[in-house]
Amino acid sequence: MRKILRVAAAPMFAAAFLLATLSAPANADTTTGTTTGTTESDAEIAQEWQTAWDTYKFSDTTPPAPDSGRSRVTNSISVDIDAPMPGTFYKYSDFNNHMGRNPFLKRVITHKQWTEPPALYRNLTAIEEIPYEGMIVVSKTHAQQRLHADGFYYETDSWSEPNVVTHQKITFTPMSNGKTRVTENLTFEADTALIDFVAANGTASHQQLQAALKQAIESGEL
Repeated sequence: MRKILRVAAAPMFAAAFLLATLSAPANADTTTGTTTGTTESDAEIAQEWQTAWDTYKFSDTTPPAPDSGRSRVTNSISVDIDAPMPGTFYKYSDFNNHMGRNPFLKRVITHKQWTEPPALYRNLTAIEEIPYEGMIVVSKTHAQQRLHADGFYYETDSWSEPNVVTHQKITFTPMSNGKTRVTENLTFEADTALIDFVAANGTASHQQLQAALKQAIESGEL
């Protein structure tokens, strides 16, 4: 998503979120003691996920029509992690490990998980709280992750306000020196007026998360 599971967002996204979302104070999660920023139950958020899936069909990779007012940008970023496969693949692809490394990510809610060989499917929502001019902007990114352990890659399609769709394919390549190269191919789709902003800041957000995961994996924290 999400962003991740982009599922991750950068502070600069706050301005875009404000176009379509209401800011709200963070609320305490009575189960975990952490902040969630939402008043909805997990079941209600699952229904929001389904509505987004049905309405925006965010797994559809068809490019926007030229006269649709929508545009698409694709970027690719890589990082070499001094740790072997396949452990790097499993640690990096677990969105729960993004907690605390994306500073705004507060919860990852898994709505459904199942296997359709050869992939493991996961429907989820990432909830972020983004500080913006003394307020907290709450962002929900609805996503589907497809984990291909047989080929050491995963794909994620996601949707978030203001009608931003992101397609990701993250590949893991073992290197001869015992390191693992992680390459993220990121495709952003948004209204044409926002696409440059969304792509630039979305890519920067993923680079920041890459660096944090690299540090955590190499240090043995993960």
